Amino acid sequence: MCFQPRSRAAHRAAATGLIVLALSAVGADWKTAEPGWQYQFPRDHHAHGDFKTEWWYFTGNLVDDQDHRFGYELTFFRQGIRPMADRDPNSSRFIVDDLKFAHFALTDVAKQHFHFEQKTSRGAFGEAGFDEGQRLAWIDNWTLSSSGQDSFDLLATGPQGEIHLHLRATKAPVAHGENGVSIKAATSGHASHYYSIPRLETTGEFVVQGKARPLHGESWFDHEWATGQLAENQAGWDWICLQWEDGTELMLYQMRLKTGGADSSSSGTWIAANGATTHLRSSDFRMTPIAFWKSKTNGAQYPIAWRISLPGQRAEFVIRAALEDQELALGPITYWEGAIDASGTRDGQAIKGRGYLELTGYAGPLSGLSR
Repeated sequence: MCFQPRSRAAHRAAATGLIVLALSAVGADWKTAEPGWQYQFPRDHHAHGDFKTEWWYFTGNLVDDQDHRFGYELTFFRQGIRPMADRDPNSSRFIVDDLKFAHFALTDVAKQHFHFEQKTSRGAFGEAGFDEGQRLAWIDNWTLSSSGQDSFDLLATGPQGEIHLHLRATKAPVAHGENGVSIKAATSGHASHYYSIPRLETTGEFVVQGKARPLHGESWFDHEWATGQLAENQAGWDWICLQWEDGTELMLYQMRLKTGGADSSSSGTWIAANGATTHLRSSDFRMTPIAFWKSKTNGAQYPIAWRISLPGQRAEFVIRAALEDQELALGPITYWEGAIDASGTRDGQAIKGRGYLELTGYAGPLSGLSR
């Protein structure tokens, strides 16, 4: 079920047109992600307008006071139309420098329901934008705010209800990749600056028909910016974030080739309970799909369960979707993203965790930043 009613087809078509315009825009003066970036916080929580593509990505697994589980995703995207050097602060407000769009999805695990919505805006009258006071990103009444280096507030509303969440980091930000860059392909120009806050204590409420239901749990925050797009030989990616019950975390992304195999530039990060990180190259892990779900919307086959092996961490585990249908059918950027459960062994001991899985490029060609 989608937040966005079919009667809003015209609005959806217009939004799709804006996204296609933004994704197809080119500029010679955009910066590219290069080795040597020194992450600083809270500076790097803010927008990086010299780069073409950027996203602030929140996912989490929450429960209410009756232990009723919800998964959520709230993502704000900035897609540059005009490089910073070409922008005129005195130009008409109708001149678009950045396209702003956002996705909100809610998984009701107990009821096996999935809801999603998209918002897109030029932001000509301030209804969408980046970096205004404590607001890092907003579009209409969806808002990401920060009250410092390690505290965030999220607000999103839809016909099913609204969420108000306060997030407090219990671990420091983690930079992915090596020497300040996350490599996405063997050819030059395909890299990003990418960090996560892998564990945020989350409290708040889900308001339905005026009645507030308290929520608590944990969230994951990704922030990524770049100019490079998918390489010519790549079809999409499979991305996982996991929060283990023993206090460790894991991020993996597998860049998928059009031939069906995994790109050797795939990588990940293992985060120990004390915050120490281990960079994982493609040779350090193995991901094998073990179950699939077929979309009724477009016929795409999504691998929604995986067997994963990390020999260096002596870990073997399986991840499975908490709900099969967690597809965001949004035209040119249709993808599957949803809450997952994980179980297996590490050092011969049982491990359990929860997280999120993202699968792109299965419903057709994908434009935009690679993981």
